[in-house]
Amino acid sequence: MINLLNIENLLFYLALFGYLIAMFLFIILFVNKTEKWGIIGKNIMMVAFISHTLAIIVRTINAGRLPLSNQYEFASAFAWGIALCYLIFEKKYKLLAMGTFVSPILFLIIGYAAMRDKTIRPLMPALDSKWLAIHVTLAILSYGAFAVAAGISAMYLLRDKFSDNAFNKGIAEKEKLDEIAYRIIAFGFIFLSMVMITGAIWAESAWGRYWAWDPKETWSFITWIIYAIYLHLRRSRGWQGKRAAIFAIVGFICVVFTYIGVNTFIPSLHSYA
Repeated sequence: MINLLNIENLLFYLALFGYLIAMFLFIILFVNKTEKWGIIGKNIMMVAFISHTLAIIVRTINAGRLPLSNQYEFASAFAWGIALCYLIFEKKYKLLAMGTFVSPILFLIIGYAAMRDKTIRPLMPALDSKWLAIHVTLAILSYGAFAVAAGISAMYLLRDKFSDNAFNKGIAEKEKLDEIAYRIIAFGFIFLSMVMITGAIWAESAWGRYWAWDPKETWSFITWIIYAIYLHLRRSRGWQGKRAAIFAIVGFICVVFTYIGVNTFIPSLHSYA
């Protein structure tokens, strides 16, 4: 009999190892400014992403449901979303150096997943809903976009800090980095807004109320407010440059705390995810 758990683990760790190799290659790209390292890194990330996708598919078959119901499953899906968003936005904006800043975030998230309990358990009653796939998939796309935007904002800050031409070679102009980060955050904010809406609808059907100021709900709302302020100041006050980049990074720190911090340190109805 085929052991699906072993197959999933093999594919998952192949993906983890692939992301690690890609991260080192992107660092070499950043140091040596030789494009071939970035191209190889992107290709390896693509292979790792395919392996990661297959791991999620195998777990779906093994569990008989979408694997989005506990910390391991969501962290794995979170990392998958970051990889997906990186590959999409790199293809759109042709910015290989972005991988130097996004791949460490990706590796840390999948590394966190690797340390979680991988046991497959039946869904909790509150999770046994059609809203699970919709709500969590939207969150994955939103968080993935914010991770990429944070990486690009870190690129901006480093380019702003260092004036050495060799250091900056291969990195887009600051104005372009600023504009790309803004567009990606706008993309992520749309999905985050839908996360909030679908979460409220799901909460009403599961617990009989749309909102209860649960810690996860509260921090999700704080994160939404931070990105809403970013977009508002960008449009109405012309906020750009260093201030906008710092705001984008702070927003992603709130994203990470909403997921990992709340689950680890604060009792919550959402502690399973």
